[in-house]
Amino acid sequence: MNLAPTMPAQIEPRVLAAVHQAMGLPGRPQDHRVVCAMSGGVDSSVVAALLKLAGYNVVGITLQLYDHGEAIRRKGACCAGQDIHDARRVAAALDIPHYVLDFESRFRDSVIEDFAEAYVQGATPVPCVRCNQTVKFADLLARAHELDASALVTGHYVETRVRADGSGRWDMFTPADTARDQSYFLFATTQAQLDFLRFPLGLLTKPEARAVAQALGLSVADKPDSQDICFVPDGNYADVILKLRPEAARPGNIVDLDGRVLGQHAGIIHYTIGQRKGLGIGGGAPLYVIRLDAANAQVIVGPREALRRHEIAVTDLNWLGECALSDEPQAVFARIRSTRAPVAASIRAEGQGAVLAIDGGEYGVSPGQAAVFYGGLGPGQRVLGGGFIALAQPRVAFTRSAAVALTA
Repeated sequence: MNLAPTMPAQIEPRVLAAVHQAMGLPGRPQDHRVVCAMSGGVDSSVVAALLKLAGYNVVGITLQLYDHGEAIRRKGACCAGQDIHDARRVAAALDIPHYVLDFESRFRDSVIEDFAEAYVQGATPVPCVRCNQTVKFADLLARAHELDASALVTGHYVETRVRADGSGRWDMFTPADTARDQSYFLFATTQAQLDFLRFPLGLLTKPEARAVAQALGLSVADKPDSQDICFVPDGNYADVILKLRPEAARPGNIVDLDGRVLGQHAGIIHYTIGQRKGLGIGGGAPLYVIRLDAANAQVIVGPREALRRHEIAVTDLNWLGECALSDEPQAVFARIRSTRAPVAASIRAEGQGAVLAIDGGEYGVSPGQAAVFYGGLGPGQRVLGGGFIALAQPRVAFTRSAAVALTA
């Protein structure tokens, strides 16, 4: 595809203006080499096309994160063999150089193993955050530097802006299309990474991105969005965990809040906080999973009100706010799950982490999930940072015959 130096008539001029605004690079676009992370989906393909159309020297890179033979047999999974093929086709059509980097080993060690271990400990991990932390915005970002690029660009829906104080620092904000907001998965982006990353789709909506793909005739214009975690076939987490940690199928008891045994289970990895269905403990008043006790292989259940938490311990904090976090409460809006809207809260530093106090309390707070903090509600709100919801109990080392409690 030989893109013209001006936008096709079907594409609004403000789209190209949004790209230049999001990039924020001085001088002429053609003087800047930029690396575009191309997943093979619509969003990253549109970003690559718009960068080329805007005049930047674009290099496309796709990460091979998971075995092609496994991934290609699944629809709706990212990082699969078909996705790599689609990224190659788009890059060829745009006439930009394209490279596929084999990060399978790194991805397995940093993301898949971490995912399995978290479930064994009774946590509910967010592998996309770990992938951004350890592979995309660490290893891939390092490759972009090696290529002497001015920026690493992705198709995430999040906005960044350079500070007006002349420091050259960049801040993260919620995107124009809040229905596509991906800031929850990007909270762990460090300040140094943020200064090098660019997100052109933060100023656009998903329908606008689709319209660009169709106007430019991109082969992925009608491709559906990925739905599954790339290494979890059919959404069955337990099967993946058991392949990596067969000892995790440690049976135990389902107990109520007073310790009375209500039933048995085949491993805590089959349960998540807030789960109601599939407990297998008969009728009566509705019961929910309140806590998972890995040390004693117990699933603790209780009434819905027992799920409400007012204070949440947060670890591995990444704070991006201009005002330093202290032991004095700071007002924020907090999102404790990707599918929930932020709620009014306050946060204060405590020890090596922080304590999040939620004004009205929240239900179904799951250790291992992210807690992300914002300056307000709606589009264009500053992302103040985030961390991981801490486990309430010590970590546990499993053997095939016993579990031994370790110090945290």
